[in-house]
Amino acid sequence: MMVVDRPAGRFHHARVRDLPGYLCAGDVLVVNDSRVIPARVFGVKKTTGGRVELLLLAESEPGVWTALSRGSRRLRTGTDLALAGGKIEATVLGRHANGTVSLTLRSDRSVLDVLEEEGVPPLPPYIRRNYSRAGPDRVRADGPLPPREALARQTALDRERYQTVYAARPGSIAAPTAGLHFTPELLAELEAGGVSRSAVTLHVGLGTFRPVTAVRVEEHVMEPERYTLGTETAERLNAVIRARAEPRPPGRSAPRIVAVGTTTVRVLETVGAESGRLSPSAGSTSLFIYPPFRFRIVDALLTNFHLPGSTLIMLVSAFAGRELILRAYQEAVREQYRFYSYGDCMLVL
Repeated sequence: MMVVDRPAGRFHHARVRDLPGYLCAGDVLVVNDSRVIPARVFGVKKTTGGRVELLLLAESEPGVWTALSRGSRRLRTGTDLALAGGKIEATVLGRHANGTVSLTLRSDRSVLDVLEEEGVPPLPPYIRRNYSRAGPDRVRADGPLPPREALARQTALDRERYQTVYAARPGSIAAPTAGLHFTPELLAELEAGGVSRSAVTLHVGLGTFRPVTAVRVEEHVMEPERYTLGTETAERLNAVIRARAEPRPPGRSAPRIVAVGTTTVRVLETVGAESGRLSPSAGSTSLFIYPPFRFRIVDALLTNFHLPGSTLIMLVSAFAGRELILRAYQEAVREQYRFYSYGDCMLVL
């Protein structure tokens, strides 16, 4: 874990297990409790038998889902599909400019229940599993086919590992990766030290990962992602906001709102943008944070290392300052920090 000291303009190296030493009694750790669904599902076109792979993104209305598709040919409007070994039937409704498709999904049970049985964790593309399901009793691979039992064990491990320990509300197509660093033991140690924990929910979708391709940063449009901020979280964080504005004796620090991950930041700053206070809220956010941005809610941030050109590194640059973050990333490369979802993290204070 790299610790970035914004006031001093310096950074140093630590371990995630050292986190309790950097937080104080009264601080509130805010996490994203969204749960990753096994949203990668395989099937066939009913008319031709051609294989299809879908990444189900979200249910836009009852029975209608948006998805990313992969196959030998583009899915055409009206195409009928048999997914998850025939447990889900689908019909393509149309294609969208952002590359997604809309489908109606029909099943005797909840689609989420079927995905829990037949779906595959939507791991990032740089983690290669290279398998697909051609039917209820067959598993194929692009390379050498591992034993079915080994593949099942690997899938079970992926389901467990690509999930935060506090995940509760199903809906994400990717893990809020800053939270993957936490263990129950670390959370218990923080709580024993007076650091409380609150949760918001943002279901990670395309908005988090779409790179910025516009010539002007201001022209980039974030895909909307669904969020919820509950009453208990709003009340606890508003108490911190009031307390940090009060005069304090010398040597006594104000409590802080410590966001775990950029998705948590976007929820808090979406809800608190106008008043600097939080109220129970649910909806969709397309908030794109880049320099200069006035943060109203978040005091500190724990986040992973992000790729150039991503909205994520722009958010971190807005929070810590572009030049400081560039120097920190240069140091991370020299010290061989790991990037990506299962990589190392940065604590920005």
